[in-house]
Amino acid sequence: MVGAKQSEHADSVAIKTVTSLNGSPGDLALYVHWPFCLSKCPYCDFNSHVRDRIDQDRFGAALRRELATEAARLGRRRLTSVFFGGGTPSLMEPSTVGALLDDAARWFDVADDLEITLEANPTSIEAGRLADYRAAGVNRVSIGIQSLDEKALRTLGRQHSATEAVAALKLARSLFQRVSFDLIYARPGQDLPGWRKELRNALAIADDHLSLYQLTIEPATQFEVLHRQGKIVLPDEDTAAALYDATEEECARAGLLAYEISNYARPGQESRHNLAYWRYLDYAGIGPGAHGRVTVDGSLRATRRHRAPEPWADLVERDGEGLTSSEPLKPEIRAREALLMGLRLTEGVEFARFAARTGRTVAESVDSEILKQCIEAGYIVLTPERIIATREGRLRLDSLLAALVN
Repeated sequence: MVGAKQSEHADSVAIKTVTSLNGSPGDLALYVHWPFCLSKCPYCDFNSHVRDRIDQDRFGAALRRELATEAARLGRRRLTSVFFGGGTPSLMEPSTVGALLDDAARWFDVADDLEITLEANPTSIEAGRLADYRAAGVNRVSIGIQSLDEKALRTLGRQHSATEAVAALKLARSLFQRVSFDLIYARPGQDLPGWRKELRNALAIADDHLSLYQLTIEPATQFEVLHRQGKIVLPDEDTAAALYDATEEECARAGLLAYEISNYARPGQESRHNLAYWRYLDYAGIGPGAHGRVTVDGSLRATRRHRAPEPWADLVERDGEGLTSSEPLKPEIRAREALLMGLRLTEGVEFARFAARTGRTVAESVDSEILKQCIEAGYIVLTPERIIATREGRLRLDSLLAALVN
């Protein structure tokens, strides 16, 4: 077990890594949701939909119209990042991506170092579009590789091979200055030596960022049914913890530091867009099922769009947007959300930023007795400026937060 003193040292290094990416209160991140996929992965609970045919013109026009409506509501803000997520955005026409970026530059003040990320799958068809996305303005890609093991790819329901994944990654690195890719671990039957070997192979071809997710069984997925039937079994808790330890060790050896519970980056190459979520900054979401946290007339509001693609498009064509709710958030809800997101980061939650954003102090927002126990156990560290979940705390983050946060 890593002692509290060692954890504090590791966390202090990570804090220095990402403070240069802090945003200003008026900054805005933009999320664009493309909801379509070639197939539904058995572990996935995202808002994704499989269609025999996608009306690219209709959905592209609807996204542009909804962006215009949202921009009119928000006013002219400094735009720091754009993220095309899904679903599978690499199924979107590159011309639609370019048009949306042109619109965003028209409605907002674009930061000089604007980060524009597009999620892509490494099938040969989608990889062939990467150059077109670069020409459209995308400057960072995140590739959903998920595994470099052929058997695991079949288990995970992926449509590509390990060979295609490596080829797509090499192509992406030739086109983009910043490249990330995803892997999933703690898969059925996975052991520690196998994961170390796979991860080392991945790190040998990695660039500046990796997202490494522990497989979880989500409700209403195919894996949930199979898990309930005993047809798939995940590694036990001790093995999962050892896999997490190995993940951090191997990444650190390659120069990629953990800055969030599932994300690793070289210093300065953290995902600015995702940091906006975790730091509880303003982000607007457009597209089917997209949600946002945006400040309107001095009030932080939670927004959500209709989940189903066709009804969403109907609403946009009728009303200019597919918004289904826009609710002001009470201070206690803001505080809870800010802690649930911020304690995922190795930098933790900054007291002053937290109070300005939520109207509450951290002390008012946590159970004082549970906090004391967490500190004594080495799961939480308090500095004069921050509350931080240590490495040991992040290993237990879900249960820790459930008890700690009011």
